Amino acid sequence: MVGFDPVLAMHTFCRRCFIDWKQFGLTLTRRNPPRTQLEMSKADCHILSKLPAKLKLARQQKGLSLDVVAKLSGVSKSMLSQIERGTSNPTISTLWNLTQALQVDFAGLLEGDSAQSKISVLRSDDVPTITVQGVGCQIRILSPPEDAGSLEVYELMFKPGDTLSSQPHSIGAREHLTVTEGRLTVKSGDSTETLAAGDTARYPADVPHSIVGESNAKAILIVKNS
Repeated sequence: MVGFDPVLAMHTFCRRCFIDWKQFGLTLTRRNPPRTQLEMSKADCHILSKLPAKLKLARQQKGLSLDVVAKLSGVSKSMLSQIERGTSNPTISTLWNLTQALQVDFAGLLEGDSAQSKISVLRSDDVPTITVQGVGCQIRILSPPEDAGSLEVYELMFKPGDTLSSQPHSIGAREHLTVTEGRLTVKSGDSTETLAAGDTARYPADVPHSIVGESNAKAILIVKNS
């Protein structure tokens, strides 16, 4: 997913839980390295290759001739024709003038295809994973760092006896835990419940709370207003 920084996500998680990740032995698994400059240049080239067609389409949709766009933008008709044919690469300044003349979004013009840009994908191998050493519980951070504090999504993996304990979050915070495999015991304040695969528990997270693995287990945890 473009823009998702696993290291930032890990530190955001640790700050929310008041955890010193070095002191308590937290480790981050980052399976894939960031995109290389070569890979990024390929993506940039793909976007640039779409510019001529996008500019021409925007002009035609507005019903404007090359002459009119040239007068509105201050870009010569010959240069505009070359840009639309893909034989000349426009400068940022030229692109800005053209987008103003055509009344189209500058940032949107530089993005990829709209069908692709609306879906952000975090591949399985790119999910940042925290391992709580000495406890064994693994935490995969599925939500982006900018959602920290409002709506956070985690995948939890337990072995028998693994315990994930948390201090109270902000007043009014709640957690939603859905067990997908195995059995877990949830404690919130003085209340305790044991969950099996398919069960969901919703409970206050503004009191001390914990999740204990009764077997090998997996769960999805949603934290609201932490």
